[in-house]
Amino acid sequence: MIAAAQALVSRIGPDVPEIAIVLGSGLGALADALESPVTVPYGEVPGFPDPGVAGHQGVFVFGRLGGVPVMLQSGRFHLYEGHDPATVILPVRTFAALGAKTVIVTNAAGGIRRTFTPPVLMLIADHINLMWRSPLQGAIVGVEERFPDMSEPYDGELRSLARQTALAAGITIHEGVYAGVLGPAYETVAEIRMLERMGADAVGMSTVPEVIAARANGMRVLGISTVSNVVAGMGPGPLSHDDVLAASREVRGDLEALVRGVIQQL
Repeated sequence: MIAAAQALVSRIGPDVPEIAIVLGSGLGALADALESPVTVPYGEVPGFPDPGVAGHQGVFVFGRLGGVPVMLQSGRFHLYEGHDPATVILPVRTFAALGAKTVIVTNAAGGIRRTFTPPVLMLIADHINLMWRSPLQGAIVGVEERFPDMSEPYDGELRSLARQTALAAGITIHEGVYAGVLGPAYETVAEIRMLERMGADAVGMSTVPEVIAARANGMRVLGISTVSNVVAGMGPGPLSHDDVLAASREVRGDLEALVRGVIQQL
């Protein structure tokens, strides 16, 4: 992480933003909204592989969003690609090494809650880790806590700020529990019934490892899911990653407005 952080500082200078944003599937267009952007491909950052999933570009972008300095991660790594957990959280650990204080994590997810009519936005109030592993396993890295408290992984004040921002902007937003599963196969109908009974409102294949790492590094987290489709057994047909990307594009304007409004008040 130190080498990665040093490589990024050499490109952007010492004034590193304190707000980091992780962009999920199909949400990379938010990077286009940055003013005076500086783009650094992962290939130029020590230790970073290229992402291998459609909708994930593989760059860091530094700039201003609505006048506020931010750094974006466009393209994440997933456990289902065969990466080890340390690689999945490498960008978040790099943000921590750069001095980030707040991380906004976005993703595309399937909607389990029966009142959802995708595509919609959902603030993540809590999560269920069904990936069956922790990204913190092994030796302690840097100043990370060995046993981080996860009673409130998604900052309550940031969620309140997001709700107020959405209300003022006329953006419809829900709030719920995100279930993180390993993937890459979509869930079976029986698995969806299980997740619903567990209390999950949406399900996806990312985010949970990064949030655990962010909390271990003392960063505040705001999580936003683009609920892009209904899950197996609740929709008219089979699920498709192309459909997920298309649905994400439908609400990216609302997502950009929400993120812009939140960071301007931090």
